[in-house]
Amino acid sequence: MGLRFIFMLTRNDRTVEDASKQLQTALRLGVRHIGFKDIGLPIDQLKSLNQAIKAGGATSYLEVVSLDRESEIVSAKAAVEIGVDILLGGTRVDDVLPIVTGSSLQYFPFPGRISGHPSVLEGTIGEIVESAKALTARDGVHGLDLLAYRSREDVPTLIRQACAAVSKPVYVAGSIDTPERIAVVKDAGAAGFTIGTAALDGKYPAPEKDVSSQLAAILRDVATLNRHISPFHKKNLANAFAHVPDTRSPTVEGQVNNMQIKLAKFAGEQAWHFRPQVDELILVHKGRLLMKFRDREEMVEAGEFIVVPHGVEHCPVAISDTCEVMLIEPGTSVNTGSAKDSGKVVELGRA
Repeated sequence: MGLRFIFMLTRNDRTVEDASKQLQTALRLGVRHIGFKDIGLPIDQLKSLNQAIKAGGATSYLEVVSLDRESEIVSAKAAVEIGVDILLGGTRVDDVLPIVTGSSLQYFPFPGRISGHPSVLEGTIGEIVESAKALTARDGVHGLDLLAYRSREDVPTLIRQACAAVSKPVYVAGSIDTPERIAVVKDAGAAGFTIGTAALDGKYPAPEKDVSSQLAAILRDVATLNRHISPFHKKNLANAFAHVPDTRSPTVEGQVNNMQIKLAKFAGEQAWHFRPQVDELILVHKGRLLMKFRDREEMVEAGEFIVVPHGVEHCPVAISDTCEVMLIEPGTSVNTGSAKDSGKVVELGRA
């Protein structure tokens, strides 16, 4: 699993009034982890928000910002009542665990000492790490919500040491507003991070300050860090065939898992052959191809394809002067299979 981006519908530790509108923007962009706070909107609106998050195919998070025992208990009960997937934050584990036990939600409390509003993480790195270890040793605690960027300590070191000390996932929160900070979170070994105010207020480096542009930029940067960016661009078949050197040397144009996409030019009649273990698909791009089998012959026109199963003898014949074909077959295949043919090519060219 790559680094997880959790979009918080919050500003200054409060759920924003237009959370429903911002949620739809996030869902349209494919954000799949979305959270809110337990204050800022009435509980009936938070229930509706949670339902909309789940209906959109996303995982829902509620982050507790309560600073006293009574309100934290109320917040934990609200999380169960609302039905969120994951409860973030809070420090009173002994009070919260009995409330969430038996529910389906996962619990990620704050390690360290939390004070103020917006929340601040206090204590030395050593103290926070010891707190993290003690919390994750508890049954019912599924991970940690680390307010690393609300600490006065060296943040990269804090995240790295906290992640190294526990075997459960660590989410990082608190004023993450640049690609550099996201990279720190990734490099330190955290499972994910939250961004709320920075995106809602247009503070993240992006072409525009609107929420859609902000989220798109964050998603792009996370995908880059997770190496989920495709290096491939579209190809034009006519242009690609223009670079196939001759009728005896197929060119590898791409690969899908262990299947290669090859371009070849046929001229005249090929040798009878079969492949003992692999099937192949032959798509005619230009020209006409006669496919001879032991029991029949089939004419394959431009825009048509034929599948040749393994073990089946066949003999391709180019009816036109040159027939351009696309082959989709395992990378271990050679162009004339079992045939002892002088035209057999083992080392293929690549585009």
